[in-house]
Amino acid sequence: MDGRTEVAILVGLQASGKTTFYRRRLAGTHEHVSKDTFPNARRPGARQARMITEALARGRDVAVDNTNPSPLEWRPIVEAARDHGARVVGYWFPADPAGSLERNARREGRARVPDVGVYATLGRLCRPGPEDGFDALYTVRFDGAGGFDVRRDALGDAADRPVPPPGR
Repeated sequence: MDGRTEVAILVGLQASGKTTFYRRRLAGTHEHVSKDTFPNARRPGARQARMITEALARGRDVAVDNTNPSPLEWRPIVEAARDHGARVVGYWFPADPAGSLERNARREGRARVPDVGVYATLGRLCRPGPEDGFDALYTVRFDGAGGFDVRRDALGDAADRPVPPPGR
């Protein structure tokens, strides 16, 4: 690592494993920012931006755990990171609508998203690329053994090779 703070942007459908991934791989090093933690906020985007900015100003790494399905959602996060000299890392959770719907059906209360919400996100979901301002991109999949397979995407070096969990 180069000593800069880091903003990790998780990108994927609801119930794709983003929060579990955060807890297992990033919780020890990154502050968690998720609109799910303030469902009654009148301006959740503004609150999220404030939380990101405050954490970066304190020199803390940040993980933004929302669906972040398109540049419309992740561009302001990338810009905030750049404004603070932070490195931007994307974690792409490839779409598996059937799997997401199945996991979502097991959720209870406010954690469960109406199926139409999953489909609406699917319609907007696009894979981030280096042209979107990311310094590093990883593809995250379930490994079939209760964990995650994380592979660094090509940004000028060997693609799809296993990498150790990122962290500081």
